[in-house]
Amino acid sequence: MAKKSWIARNARKARTVEKYAELRLKLKQEKDYVGLTMLPRNASPTRLVNRCEFSGRRRAFLRRFRLSRISFRELASAGMIPGVTKSSW
Repeated sequence: MAKKSWIARNARKARTVEKYAELRLKLKQEKDYVGLTMLPRNASPTRLVNRCEFSGRRRAFLRRFRLSRISFRELASAGMIPGVTKSSW
């Protein structure tokens, strides 16, 4: 489990990105790069981190399921993810 402060920090960044999204788009269309530099750093979407919905882990993240590999394996083995089966050949 990731530290709660890291998860909270990422959520705060997501709110900041959402808040400034429209303004960033307008400034980019006008090619006002000085105005873009005046915005907060966390207003950039590249500062967001993909995190597992269950554990908050950022490494080995599967985008399709929004889970880390560890959480994915546990849930898939328990049959909690629809359409996912263990392969064998």
